[in-house]
Amino acid sequence: MRPSRAVCTVARTLAWLALGVLLAFSGGMLAAALAGYERYVVTGGSMSGNIERGALLFSETVPVGQLRVGDVITYEPPRDAGSAGLLTHRIVSVKRDQAGEPVFRTKGDANASRDPWSFTLPGAEQARAAVSIPYAGYPFAALGLREVRMALIGLPALLIAGAVLTGLWRDAGREARELAEAARVRREAAEQGG
Repeated sequence: MRPSRAVCTVARTLAWLALGVLLAFSGGMLAAALAGYERYVVTGGSMSGNIERGALLFSETVPVGQLRVGDVITYEPPRDAGSAGLLTHRIVSVKRDQAGEPVFRTKGDANASRDPWSFTLPGAEQARAAVSIPYAGYPFAALGLREVRMALIGLPALLIAGAVLTGLWRDAGREARELAEAARVRREAAEQGG
């Protein structure tokens, strides 16, 4: 039984819509990268209220000297801080050390107290938050899982293989019917001629 024309039209429209959304999202990611923005996925809840867990954060790279209290930065805490990986927190204090280098203190907006460490930034430039898109980071976080990456590669491959096998099966059936019809015609011709 074949699906109705309306069902096929709806399915085709949804497929085109999904493709359009995917292309727009991909174009946005490319445009942001070309504009010099770095992309981060917020995995913790310490900035809740302003930047939620699962948000996709775009940061511009600025000179360290331009960072001010209130800026949100993504940085790697000092080794002895007990926090592994990158952290996105708000600058709550900027002081100068004896060499005149800026020393920062940060705090997560949802945290009750400041981070217990002070730190300097190792480079001349630093990522400063510019825009966050709620929930858009979940697909990127999912891509970090091997199983999801394999499914994204394997599922289309299975669909293509299924389509090819279905086409071969359909062609083989058509060919068998044509051969059977040709044999029937020959048999009838032989019966009429004999």
